[in-house]
Parts: sequence; structure tokens; C-alpha cells
Amino acid sequence: MESMNPIRLVTLLGLGAMSGLDAAAAGPGFVLFGGGAAKDIVDSVEPAVHPITAPYYHEDSFVTSDLRAWYLHHDVPDNTLGGEIQVVALQLRLALTERLQLVAYKDGYTDINVGGTALDGSGWNDIAAGLKYKFLSDWEHNLHAAVGVGYEFRYGESSVLQNDDELRVWASVNKGFEKWNFGGTVNYLRAIDEGQGAFGNADMVTWHAHVDYRLSDWFSPVVEVNGYHAVNAGPNVLPFHGIDAVDIGGGAGQPVYTAAIGFEARPWDRLALRVAYENDISDNVDLFEDRVTVSAVFTF
Repeated sequence: MESMNPIRLVTLLGLGAMSGLDAAAAGPGFVLFGGGAAKDIVDSVEPAVHPITAPYYHEDSFVTSDLRAWYLHHDVPDNTLGGEIQVVALQLRLALTERLQLVAYKDGYTDINVGGTALDGSGWNDIAAGLKYKFLSDWEHNLHAAVGVGYEFRYGESSVLQNDDELRVWASVNKGFEKWNFGGTVNYLRAIDEGQGAFGNADMVTWHAHVDYRLSDWFSPVVEVNGYHAVNAGPNVLPFHGIDAVDIGGGAGQPVYTAAIGFEARPWDRLALRVAYENDISDNVDLFEDRVTVSAVFTF
């Protein structure tokens, strides 16, 4: 990847790190407002694994305080543009109360290398944040559900197909059965000011399914499936959209489905290390061939 502006990079990582370190002093299960620690995942007998793939849109129902670092290596199929997209990002989730969570879910830096075309470039992503409310918290039956709303701001650079406004609403549910944990999320993404950025943006419906098995206290295998459906596409005539990698306002009627297998390792109580390999399982023309996602979660 090309070199980043060091001042902006240090600022981005430093603000997130300082937030995490300040809150960590309160111990795991930190809640900003109100007494008591958040029970979610930290105190669960068989805690679930947070989603690994589709990090911008795959949100579980738990309210936690954590920092999540991400690296994505995304291969673009030769039958569209060919090449690769790489992303580094840092997310912050902060439990405001035991049921309300601040979710800063998109930021970071993207490098696009698609065979020396005019789309090659490096730059900053848009910034997105929102609130999640957990309206169902049944620990007796290990059943949880939440809703959320977020907004993506046009902070990013058109050189990496960012610079679009987007409103997001979502709902999620999680259910545990002893060592098994299942989860699902559905999003509706409403493009604001269509035509902004290099190719504009399209409204999208995305869905995400997750299952993990707590094999031991330190290791869980994970399987995930994701779906992306462009609706109300913008003026772009390209026969594909950008899934979660870039903003391209096309691809209506060309859904993308992916499947991933991975794992989470927990070498320490507050740290989880995760890796997943994801592959396109749809037959439509799109920008997804396969992807490797590497993530670390520090819980405070």
C-alpha cells in the first residue's frame, strides 16, 4: 500500500487508543453512564464471537465496550476489473448504558490496485457512526435482539470510490445453545445525494448470518454468510455495485453472496484474534472474488 499521511494516521489511531485505554481502567464490562458493568459477552457462560466478515454492516445484538482493528485483503475477479483492494481500519464500540451502545463502524484507509487502470489509488474512507439499542436481553434463554441507526459522512476521498453520504438502519438477533452461538443482521442503506463521488451510490439491502462453536476457552471456529442487494441504483451503468468495499451506484438485480470460514483465538481475557477466508458463491458479475479478513478485538 502507498504511504499514508502520518499526521492523520496517528490522529486516527491515537484517538481510538486513548479512548480504549481510559475506559480500560474501569475493567472489562465498562459502561459510560450508569452503575454496574455490561453483562454482555464478558460475563456470559459461553460467550459468542463478534462477527468477523462484513465489518461495516455485520453487527451483533450485544452491548460491549471494545476496540476492533481490521485488515482486509480483497481480490477483484478478472472478469470485471481484476486486481486487489486493501483496507486498514479501527472501530470503536462504547457501552453508554447496559442497553445503548455507540458504534463507530467505518473509517480507515483504502488502497486500490486494479491492473493499472484509472481507478488505482489510495485514500481515506468515509466516516460512519451510530447508536444501537438492545431491546431484548433474555439471558435465561440466551436470546438477544437489537436495532440501530447510523450515518456515513462524506469524509473519504473519491480516488478510492468513497465520498458518499449514507443513512443506515439495521436489526439483529442472537441465540445461544450451550456452546453454539447463532446470529443474524439485516441492513437497509439509503444513499443520500446520489451521484456524489466517482460513480455515485445505490440503496442497498444487506443480510449477514453467523455461527460459532466454543471449542475451548481460547478457540472458536466460525462460519459466516453475507448477502448484498443493490436497489434503486444510481446513474451508473456498470453492471455491478461495490458491496462493502467501495461505493459504486450500479448492480441492481445483481446480488452478491459470500461465504466465509474462520476462527477466533483468545490468548488473553481481553484480547481476541480473528482470521476469516471469504469467497464469492454467486454467479453474478461483481467485484468480489475472495477476501482475507484479519481482526483483533480489545475489550475494556
